[in-house]
Amino acid sequence: MNNVNNHENSLLQIGKLIRKSMKFSLFTICIAGAFISSTLSAQTSVIENSKKNPKAPFSYAELSVKEGGKWEGNQYIGGTFKNIQELTLPEAHTDHSSYIRYEGIGLENNQIGYRLYLDWRNATDIFGKKVNTLVLPEVGQDGFESYHHDAPWGQDILKSGRTIGIGSYGRYDEQNDYVETFKIVKNTTAKVVNEKDQSYAIINYKGWKTWGNPVDLQSKLTILPKDRFVKVDLTLSNSLSGLCTGIVAFKDIPLKQGISKNKKWGYIATYGQQTLAKKEDNLGMAVFYPIESLDQYVKTKSTHTIIFKKTKNISYYFLGAWSQEPNGLTTEDAFYQDLDKKLDILDKTQQL
Repeated sequence: MNNVNNHENSLLQIGKLIRKSMKFSLFTICIAGAFISSTLSAQTSVIENSKKNPKAPFSYAELSVKEGGKWEGNQYIGGTFKNIQELTLPEAHTDHSSYIRYEGIGLENNQIGYRLYLDWRNATDIFGKKVNTLVLPEVGQDGFESYHHDAPWGQDILKSGRTIGIGSYGRYDEQNDYVETFKIVKNTTAKVVNEKDQSYAIINYKGWKTWGNPVDLQSKLTILPKDRFVKVDLTLSNSLSGLCTGIVAFKDIPLKQGISKNKKWGYIATYGQQTLAKKEDNLGMAVFYPIESLDQYVKTKSTHTIIFKKTKNISYYFLGAWSQEPNGLTTEDAFYQDLDKKLDILDKTQQL
């Protein structure tokens, strides 16, 4: 009899545990759903607020992929674009797969836009803006050709080629004098977040293989509702030598370097006719880096490269300034004056 009672009690306890587990699972699902809903609504909120008050300061991070089509090899056929908050890259995805709108993550504020290619290239490109309103939600809806041409809002103005563009990251291969990108990665996930005072993207690269053992790398790219800069925070699973950033190098465009008064921060920068737009326009590009983390500067065939000391984490800034930006920096002197002001701020506060 006692054995029967014990058995019944055991069944009752198991039943309670199952009900408790189901409640917890349901609670977890509800919380997760609320989180996804809130982050997507935050993305939508930026768009709606911009429509109501087009010239108000804003920051915006965007990720948009096709749904309703199908993969044929490395090409995504059919479907329509839909904004999402998080993505794990499909194995079939590569450059020009017609799957991600404008091929990557978008960051924008009133003054400028950027995109980071979510494929092996991992370059950062510049969307030059001729308006101070939100434009990214409409860019690339018809494919990845039209935004390379002049439009009322602006255009893609930077020819990155096979470089890391402006301010992206890779690993410098000293033997071959080359910046290695993300050709071998176990998997990549990306997420965009829009908050009241900032927008950012987080990208996780699992099993990034160059030479030696593979590492995991997380990058966070943050844009504010002011100015033109993006802050980059890189975190690795293990210390890595050769981690680098830089600026695409163009023929006949000289490099300038600056160092802050207390030698805490430095920058590399270029200015001149280096865009895909009309010949007489100008673009300035710069990367700000902490001096104590600098290993060396190297000019490869195609990139002005800042190489960091062996590290597990690093933070730096990059920016572009297009002469066609409304009320922007239209001369070389104005551009470098702006850089020197920022260098002074970094020297005093360690952040922009």
